[in-house]
Amino acid sequence: MKPTQALIALATIVYAAPVVEQTKALTPPLAELDTHFEHHNKRCGKDKPPFLGRFPFANETYNQLTDGTPCRNVTMIYARGSRQAGNVGKANNTGPALFNSLADRIGLENLAVQGVTYKARRRDYIFKGGCNEGSKTMAKLINQAASQCPDTKIVIAGYSQGAQLLHKAAKNVTAGVTQHIAAAVTLGYPEKPMGKIAASRSLSVCRPGDSFCDKTIPWKPFVPFVGAPLWWFLTMLDTHGDYNENATAVANWIADRVTNIG
Repeated sequence: MKPTQALIALATIVYAAPVVEQTKALTPPLAELDTHFEHHNKRCGKDKPPFLGRFPFANETYNQLTDGTPCRNVTMIYARGSRQAGNVGKANNTGPALFNSLADRIGLENLAVQGVTYKARRRDYIFKGGCNEGSKTMAKLINQAASQCPDTKIVIAGYSQGAQLLHKAAKNVTAGVTQHIAAAVTLGYPEKPMGKIAASRSLSVCRPGDSFCDKTIPWKPFVPFVGAPLWWFLTMLDTHGDYNENATAVANWIADRVTNIG
């Protein structure tokens, strides 16, 4: 064997052996992986292990009040807008954006999210002032949070038709239950009193240019849109759909009202 070939063969032996050992060392057995994720599985009960990325609330449905999740320091009961997915909307909609911003402020482990499941039909928004069954469901969830988790600080929030539900629900809970509500927020809906909830704990967010919210267009009947310029109508729809951009400011306001948690 030539000297050059001998050196190459020797180098191959020297560098190959450690690579095999290193690969084995970096591959933990399944038992170790189970142990690593055990606390996640216990924490979530029947749910999948939580997504702990930058935006942990990425699903369209959350039922952390009714699915057996242990009581947390803050319980958010949220009603989505018309035709939005699941019971809180898609990951880039107002609800999940708000949950993620609030989790950033108070800690993910302190926040439970419960969506309001209802038929979010536009006709109910236009002609009924919000789905009546949905508002009853929301009131029931508020009552359940107060009795099931008496030490939790309840936050109620609603976007668009969800805000209509919030107003109706707030009128149908007792003064005693209302005391458990630390904050109430409506987004994309005209400002008005929220049942018996104190003004200091109530916030109504209305984006400039959102004619659905600032009442610059009449609601009944819906025909005024017929004569409106198409560009104005489309711009208004975009503005009405952009309340996810207010998530951080709203979360900061809520966090200030649920301080001293833990």
